[in-house]
Amino acid sequence: MKVAIVALGSRGDTQPCVALGRGLAGRGHEVVVVAASRYAELVARAKIGPGDVPVDGRSGGPVGGAAGRIEHAPVSVDPVAIVESEEGRAWLRSGPLGFVRGFRTVVEPLAEKLVAEVDAACRDADLVLAPALGALGRHLSDRYGMPYAIMHFQPSEPTTEFPNPLIPARTLGRLGNRASYALVERLSWLLLGGMANRLRAGVLGLGPLRGSPFALDRRDRVPVLCGVSPLVVPRPRDWPGHVHLTGAWRLAGGGLPKHVEDFCRAGPPPLFAGFGSMSVTEELAEQVVGALRLAGMRAVLQGLPAAPGEDLLLVDEVPHDRLFPLVAAVVHHGGAGTTATALAAGVPSVVCPFFSDQPFWGRRVEALGAGPRPLPVSRVTARALAARIRQAVLHCQEKSAQLGRQLGVEDGVNNAVDLIEATRSSG
Repeated sequence: MKVAIVALGSRGDTQPCVALGRGLAGRGHEVVVVAASRYAELVARAKIGPGDVPVDGRSGGPVGGAAGRIEHAPVSVDPVAIVESEEGRAWLRSGPLGFVRGFRTVVEPLAEKLVAEVDAACRDADLVLAPALGALGRHLSDRYGMPYAIMHFQPSEPTTEFPNPLIPARTLGRLGNRASYALVERLSWLLLGGMANRLRAGVLGLGPLRGSPFALDRRDRVPVLCGVSPLVVPRPRDWPGHVHLTGAWRLAGGGLPKHVEDFCRAGPPPLFAGFGSMSVTEELAEQVVGALRLAGMRAVLQGLPAAPGEDLLLVDEVPHDRLFPLVAAVVHHGGAGTTATALAAGVPSVVCPFFSDQPFWGRRVEALGAGPRPLPVSRVTARALAARIRQAVLHCQEKSAQLGRQLGVEDGVNNAVDLIEATRSSG
């Protein structure tokens, strides 16, 4: 089977897609990951080679000696370059509604070329896996007739049990919780629907969608694969059967640079602090460093404009799955990928959410006992963050380690591949 996986976000969105692609290739399928050019090496490292030992299909290697392939189809839109631009930084600071509106402002000038590149990469696929935002799976299916499934990186199917993860509230009551999903979906389509239909007509030669793609997908019971562990978010009782919590799609990183490992082992376990692709000001970096001093912690800092020191190591991109088991706690923004990696490593998190689904993940970390109450980035001071760090290190280690052991035996990639193959067989 030829499978196209559309991964148009940052590394936190792309890496799980590559992990899923590797799992599919390990079962003998041909996979193309459609992603920004900067992630070519990430895909290349995931390739199944002739030296891999055939396995029984539960550990991600080739089955019966017949390995598939995973290839990279590059697209010219670079999400990192976008968010690092002045316009992109303003976009990320604009809040949930501003983010969706900014998506149109920032991305629409690039969208025609992007959709054409995605179309070219996916036209021969037997199955397309794509996120819900943008409805690319539906557009491609309408054009070529192949089936598609939706990938979720947060639990975004309507439920009465908690609000849409983009809503910064613990609960709105059962009716309010379910209504929040309709609100987010309608606002998204109101802001993006015109652009989507223009692209359908101008690039794909299709007529307009008659209604929200979210509602159409739900009506058609399009399979949804949510790369989240049910140990982290228990499956809502009111979810329909075509929506699946598979567990996280984890991809082993490369080796940890020797100087990073040496630093971690040269004294008490350090802290890790990094905020992914979020815009970090010098003021925020000063507060983080001040908190480390107050808490008496050494630290590995990623992406923070700070001066290195004997107790502070500055790093660029490093494999979190290799680094986090060596640290005492992780201070981060609450991105889905970083949160999942910290939980799997069995170390506490101090979540400082910026926007989007990050407050949701901060609340989940707190509810699991794997970290203190989230501290929104707008409220970060050295004193407040130091208090959260002390709480994480002193009171959250045991529950974090216990959860990490449970997550360590969960295989989200193979669970997802099982579902994909079962869906295709039954179809």
